[in-house]
Formats: sequence, C-alpha cells, structure tokens
Amino acid sequence: MNSILKNIPKEVTLITKTLKCEGFEAYLVGGCVRDLLQERIPKDWDVSTDAPPEKIVSLFEHTYYENDFGTVGIVNEDTEDDRLKVIEVTPYRTESKYTDKRRPDSVKFGKDVKEDLGRRDFTINAIALEPEKGVFVDPYNGRGDLEKKFLRAVGDPLERFEEDGLRILRAIRLQAELDFTIEENTLRAIYEKRDVLSYISKERIRDEFSKIISSNTPAPALEMARRLDLIKFIIPELEEGYGVKQSGAHVHDVFTHSLYSLQHAANKNWPFEIRLSALLHDVGKPRTRRRNLKKKGHSFYGHEVVGARMTEEALKRLRFSKETIKTVSLLVRWHMFFSDPEKISLSAVRRLLRNVGEERIWDLIKVRFADRMGMGRPKEETYRLRKYQAMIEEVISDPVSVANLAIDGNDIMKTLNIEPGPKIGFILHALLEEIIEDPKLNNRDDLLERSKDLAKLSEKELKKLGEKGRSAKEKAEDERIEQLMKRYNVK
Repeated sequence: MNSILKNIPKEVTLITKTLKCEGFEAYLVGGCVRDLLQERIPKDWDVSTDAPPEKIVSLFEHTYYENDFGTVGIVNEDTEDDRLKVIEVTPYRTESKYTDKRRPDSVKFGKDVKEDLGRRDFTINAIALEPEKGVFVDPYNGRGDLEKKFLRAVGDPLERFEEDGLRILRAIRLQAELDFTIEENTLRAIYEKRDVLSYISKERIRDEFSKIISSNTPAPALEMARRLDLIKFIIPELEEGYGVKQSGAHVHDVFTHSLYSLQHAANKNWPFEIRLSALLHDVGKPRTRRRNLKKKGHSFYGHEVVGARMTEEALKRLRFSKETIKTVSLLVRWHMFFSDPEKISLSAVRRLLRNVGEERIWDLIKVRFADRMGMGRPKEETYRLRKYQAMIEEVISDPVSVANLAIDGNDIMKTLNIEPGPKIGFILHALLEEIIEDPKLNNRDDLLERSKDLAKLSEKELKKLGEKGRSAKEKAEDERIEQLMKRYNVK
C-alpha cells in the first residue's frame, strides 16, 4: 500500500486533503486507481467527493465549471506535467435513464461513494481509494478482477451497454491496452447490444478506435471486434477482406493479413499514421479481386488506387483530421511501389519520391515492412528492401520537383523577356522531366540555355515534352486510375 500511496502526486493529495479538511469525503476513482494497482503511471487523475460543485469552486483558486454533470476542473498552472495541469473533481452522483444511448437524461448529486461507483462501466474502474487513510472502497471486487485480468461490467452488463453504447468499444479498447480477457457474460452482452453503437457519434467511435490502434495489442482487439460484429460500426470496408484468399506468398486472407501488418507496426512502436496505413493498405483488394487463370489464383490489380479512395472516405466518415486523412491515403496509394531493384531505374525512384515527398518516404518503407511481415514471413528485412532503401538514399538530394530546379519562373521570364503565363510552367516541367533522368543537368547556366530552345515550342508541344520522360507504365496510369474510379464508383 505504501508504494501505491507514494506514487500519488502532491498536486492530487493537496486536493483531497483540502476537501477532507472542509469536512467532505474525497476519493480517487476510475482509471487512475486501476493504474496505481497495476503499477502503471496514470494518464490522468479523477477525484470524487460529496461536496457540491459550488463548494469545490470556492475552495480552489483556479477552476472552471462549464458542464451539467457537476465536474469541476482544478487547474495547476505551476506544473509542467500534462497529466496534472487539470485535475477533475466530480460530486457523487446518480443518473437517470439514457434515452439517447449516450448520456443520462438527468443527473442528481449524491452522498454515497458506493452508489456513485455503481454507475460506472467496468468493475476495474469502480474502485475508490482514500489516499489519506489508504482505504479502498471496492463493492464490485474490481481488485479481484484486476488480479485475474478480467474485464467485467458493473452490475447487469445489458443495462450498462444499453445506457451508453460507447462502453462496448471501450471494452475492446481496454482489452487491447491491458491485455485482459472480457468476462463471458459481459462478452455476450456486448454482442447482444452491439446495435446500440449506431447511436454513438463518429467522433467518439474514432477516439476509441484510435486508442485501440495506438495500444500494444491492436490486432487481437480488432479480431475480437470482428467476432462480435463490431467492425461495421468502425470501418466496415475492413471486414470485406475477411475470408478473401490471396495468392502467391500470402498465407492469410486479406483481413487477417491486415491485422498482422498492423500488429507488426505496433510491435515496432511506430507512429499512429503508419499503424493506420498498415491496417488499411490492402482495403481495396476485395473490390478489385479478379481470377488470374495464368497463375491459377487471383489478382488485385489497382487495389492501391481503389484502396486510397476507400481509405479517404472511411477516415472522413470518422472525422479524422485532414492531415491524417491525407497522409494515410497517400501511404496506401503508393505502398505498391515495389519492383525488382535490379531492373528499376534511379529516375523511377525519384518519381516515387516526388509523389510521396521526402518527409513521408521512410514512412512508406515502414508500411512496406509491415506489409511483408503481415504475409507471415519470418524476416522483416530482405535484399530487395535494403536495395531500395539504398537507392532512396542515393537520390534523396536529387531534384524531384520544380522547386528543386536551379532556376525558377522569374529566371525564365528575365532571360526570355516574356510575361507570366502557363508557358512558364510548361517549360519548368519539361526541364524537370529531363533532370529526373539525369540530375547532372540541374545547373543554372545549362537550364537557362535549354529554356531558350524550349521557348520556341508551342504550349502543346511543351506539355507533351514535359510528359516525355515518363515511362510507358506511368503514361498509362492516368487512364488506369480513371477506369478504376468509374468501375468502383469512387471519386
């Protein structure tokens, strides 16, 4: 017990002591107590008390109180620890019915900590700790469930999930974060009440889903979500891959392969956007699956293009930020960059760098690593991937966009004595295509001299010249994408 109490910051004990000195009860509750018992560092601190909100506000200098649930935020301006900058203090309360399946219709403040604990979601979150005395209030044996690594709903699980459907996803998230087993009755209730999730806002679903993805064991959690028929409330497109077999080196179906890819990214502790890209990189495969008679299997031609559009639509639906949507869609779109490094040219690598950007190229490599490991391969690194990395290193400082040219539009206008217009851009792009093939040409004098020759051409000829350096495969890309978009009715 002493070791637990020592881990409670002074900013927290100051609040509980102040309330106690005024004759009120004060307990730590929720996730912080659970984390303390598990010897984890709490992400935040919550205090529960029988003091009314107005009294709480009067006892502390810096507070805010802007909600209907009695919660008062106590602000600690002197701390640099984000977990302690705001500590929430909430009066004991009882709640009425949840008509909208999201929040109680009304809240009444109470005087009994046990009654307050009865409104909570899971037993491991329904433990109160009085820090001054080191006394636990644990009416639902949450400490016993912590020892057994059980996730059990408080009271009747059907009622708990009927009250707030988000608790269903919270159970999956806690399973992932804590590596717990969901208790059988709670599991059955999740399945029976799963449709309550349809009442939950996309933002709240996104937040729980993001925490699952960011956990140490996201793959088992999402597999459990599939078994409980919950994926349709998160990203239904993912479930299209379940049972869709793959050919060649793939051992798993598309859905399982995607989970293993995600888990590899989690094992590497890679950032959130790489994990999400690893999960969604093959989301377009089921819709592009075609029988391949030559290989006696199936092909998924264009799945990266379709998958990028599907990813964009799914993440918009979940209200992810524009930056996250842009990054993940980009990584999904270009994850099929791989080809034989003995045949690929440096100019092709430069074009990939142009498409993805230097700031994302290594993220793309990580997604590809995750993709490989998701196939069930024993090793992450291969000669081909190492060779491709070396080629990227070789061209990373080479020009891959108009901005990298040794001259700009103003230089061309001064040299040729011409006015601003589309022709300037066409000349620049024609020059870019030439130096992508041979970066040594990127010097000011040669480019200005070459621009004089290009200026003699018509805009139509310049535009055609700007595309001349593209390979046959790249030339056909626009037409291929247009056909794929029409076929799968995506924009």
